[in-house]
Amino acid sequence: MLIYSLGVTWLNTSLRNGIILALLGLGVLVVYLPEWASAVQGQPEAQPSGRYNYIADLDFWQRTERERTIQALTRFDLGSDLNHVPLTVGDWRGVDAPETNREVMILLEPEQYVQRFYQNSAGHYLWLTMIGGRSSQPFHAPDICYEADGWQFNLGSKAIPLTDGGEVYGLWLEAEKLFPDDQEVTEHIVYYFYLFPDQQRKLADGIVLFKLTSPRYGSVAETLEIHGEFVRQLFSTAHNAV
Repeated sequence: MLIYSLGVTWLNTSLRNGIILALLGLGVLVVYLPEWASAVQGQPEAQPSGRYNYIADLDFWQRTERERTIQALTRFDLGSDLNHVPLTVGDWRGVDAPETNREVMILLEPEQYVQRFYQNSAGHYLWLTMIGGRSSQPFHAPDICYEADGWQFNLGSKAIPLTDGGEVYGLWLEAEKLFPDDQEVTEHIVYYFYLFPDQQRKLADGIVLFKLTSPRYGSVAETLEIHGEFVRQLFSTAHNAV
C-alpha cells in the first residue's frame, strides 16, 4: 500500500487546480503501431521473440528525422487493451490510477486511456499515461496545457539509448509553478514520443500516446535518465526507419 499512499499524496499536492488535465489528459506523445503491418491492418506483427515492432517519432502529424523503427516488449496499439502493459516493469512497481475527471474524457474522446503510478526501489516515482485514438483530437501538446495554467517551462528533445542497440527520441518539458498556498515551487518533468503501426502512419490505424511525468530529481538531465531507465524496460532496440 506504500506506493498507493505515495501516489495519493502526490496527487493531493502537485496535481491540483486542474493540473491533472494538463499532465494526465493532454500530451503529445503517441505510440503508433509497427512498421511491419500484420494481416490485420493497424495491428503489430509479433516477432519470434514475442516482441512487437512500431514506428516511433517526435510528432504524429508529420515525419521527422528522428523517426525510428522500435521494438517493444509488450503491445502498445489499439488492437490490444493497453491495460495489459505490465504493472511490474523491471525495478518499477505500478498501480492503476483511473481518470475520474469526466471533462478530460469529454475533451479528448480517446478510444483508450490508461494512467499508472510507478515507483522504484530507490524511491523515485513517475506517472505513465497512455492515450489511444484514431484522430488528432486526443493529442494536445503539454506545453499548451501548462502555459494555459500559468506554468513556466522549457522544451527540448532527448535520445534514450536502448539496451539491445539504437535509441528512441522523445520530447521533454520542464515546468514549474508556485501555487498560492505553497512555499516552494512545484516542478514537473515530462517525456513523451509517438509510435505508429507501420510506415504509412495513418490516423485511422490508431495512435497511442506514451508519456512519462515525474517530479524533478536533481537536474533535468538526471531526471530524464530516470525516465530512460523506465523506457528501457519496455523497449529493447531501435534503428533507422526504412
